[in-house]
Amino acid sequence: MTVTTPDSFVDDSLAKRNALLLALAQAIGGASASIVIATAPLVGYSMLDTDKSLATLPVSAMVLGTAFGTIPAGMIMRRYGRRTGFMGAALLGAIAGLLAAFAVFQDEFLMFALGCCISGFAGAFVQQYRFAAADTASDAFKPKAISWVLAGGVLAGVVGPQTVIATKDLFSPILFAGTYLAQAGLSLIAFFLVAFLRIPKPQRHSHAQAGGRPLRQIMSQRRFIVAAACGICSYALMSMVMTATPLAMIGCGLSQNDATLGIQWHVLAMFGPSFFTGNLIGRFGKERIVSIGLLLLAGCSVVALMGVDLANFWIALILLGLGWNFGFIGATAMLTDTYRPEERNLVQAVNDFLVFGFVAAASFSSGALLNVYGWNTVTLLVFPFVVLCIGLLIWLAVAERRADTTA
Repeated sequence: MTVTTPDSFVDDSLAKRNALLLALAQAIGGASASIVIATAPLVGYSMLDTDKSLATLPVSAMVLGTAFGTIPAGMIMRRYGRRTGFMGAALLGAIAGLLAAFAVFQDEFLMFALGCCISGFAGAFVQQYRFAAADTASDAFKPKAISWVLAGGVLAGVVGPQTVIATKDLFSPILFAGTYLAQAGLSLIAFFLVAFLRIPKPQRHSHAQAGGRPLRQIMSQRRFIVAAACGICSYALMSMVMTATPLAMIGCGLSQNDATLGIQWHVLAMFGPSFFTGNLIGRFGKERIVSIGLLLLAGCSVVALMGVDLANFWIALILLGLGWNFGFIGATAMLTDTYRPEERNLVQAVNDFLVFGFVAAASFSSGALLNVYGWNTVTLLVFPFVVLCIGLLIWLAVAERRADTTA
């Protein structure tokens, strides 16, 4: 006779331990991304003698590294387990920080961009922390486990910028060399944290056992097309404006600390709402939340176009973060309607590759746009893509309503 244990009596002590470790690792190791975002355009700008439009290349390299790391991260952890994958990525992040610091000392732009790229590759593993937190949790505790890790993401938005402020002048007059040495140190702290994880390796299945429809058939669905387009635009527009903002703020006479704190508020706005975004999606629907996110992105541009005071930049960055949260998380929720359980890993990996590929292109182009056409052009470009995505959402709603009436 089999006795089932109610969820209320399931021992989640291991899951809580893992979730706490991953939340701390997210707060420490996850700060690398905000460090690169806040400083890399400024470092790149100082290194370049002629073509300043390439100043945002290091941030683009980080995002591209994340795009290229999404699929290998899944393969490595599926074969060797979460802990091994996370530990290896943390060491790689430390190497990336040391390489970037050495490049700053040597004034080597391409080497610095390579260090940022490697940091992005390691960051692809950090993106998996929230999923790993749910691996050993009961169904009742899974949402809380994920929330704990998201809380770590909020802290990372503070740790990164504060690290920049504390270390940027450590080796003055060589700015930010100490910051990237500190980034390497943060990655090593994350290494020791994830070393204490206890997550069993997943069982591997052959491709034949996995089954599923052809990828082309999945990607041809209307809902997939709209979800992917909205996710790409939400993330790419956010990246384009965010990458250009520190340079624009310095160009308008504001300080490096002002720019760094602006990125801090932006990252907090990106991750802070995650605690209740899911509830809002459940109450108002995925498409409405995506639409609100797109309108917030447009609102960011409106505020940015109204002036170049500190308040304009900071409010615009906060709206940009909120718009990304609603737009990207809502689009991700829409994507979950397009695949079966056995198709999940492949579709998620392909979607992430598309998203981060476009994000890399957006962050790279933002430097050229800012240098050649100015800050107003960067912000104006948000509007046509917002209109496009809202049009796609309307098209999807009409098509699905027609399908329901004819069914």
